[in-house]
Amino acid sequence: MLTLGDRLISEFDLGLRTLCGTPMATRPSPAEGVAEAELDAAARRHAAALMRVNHCGEVCAQALYQGQALASGNEALRKALAKAADEEADHLDWSRRRIEELDGRVSFLNPLWYAGALAIGLVAGRLGDEWNLGFLAETEDQVERHLQGHLDRLGPEDQRTRAVIEAMQRDEAGHAQCARSLGARELPAPVKQVMRGAARVMTGTSQWI
Repeated sequence: MLTLGDRLISEFDLGLRTLCGTPMATRPSPAEGVAEAELDAAARRHAAALMRVNHCGEVCAQALYQGQALASGNEALRKALAKAADEEADHLDWSRRRIEELDGRVSFLNPLWYAGALAIGLVAGRLGDEWNLGFLAETEDQVERHLQGHLDRLGPEDQRTRAVIEAMQRDEAGHAQCARSLGARELPAPVKQVMRGAARVMTGTSQWI
């Protein structure tokens, strides 16, 4: 059994690796085997900006799950969060690789959003398992819709980027379904609106900074 101190050290290490390291995916990138399209400079910048937003979202997901798991005393819930975090780590690596292929960069604001998401996760975890799971389910629902918006804005010729986003979207839907199967509680409408507003701030700034 890990002590609280052991867990905190482990989570701190994970945070450093998320922000400063290069997490390696356990699954191959969905872009593997998909031919690279001949994109002009504008299309490459556009795709890189979209993937920068997605990468920032995955940084936030790692922090959010960390906070939720640290604040929860439910071992089954912590295992579900750990599984989702592992899949989100794949997304983090896939996004970073695609950004590099497009000659883009990750957001300079990642540390700020990481800290905020960690704090939100800790608060959600302290509200009890049903609300914790409800927050997870709603987050994944919003991310799934957000990714659909990116697919709608992405040029049809950029199949490599599209393959990555579609795979991420499928995983997010699975995470939401898992949370509901574990007893997620529906969040009040005002809370959902606040979450959407915060997400718009994050996505709007990380697309450019």
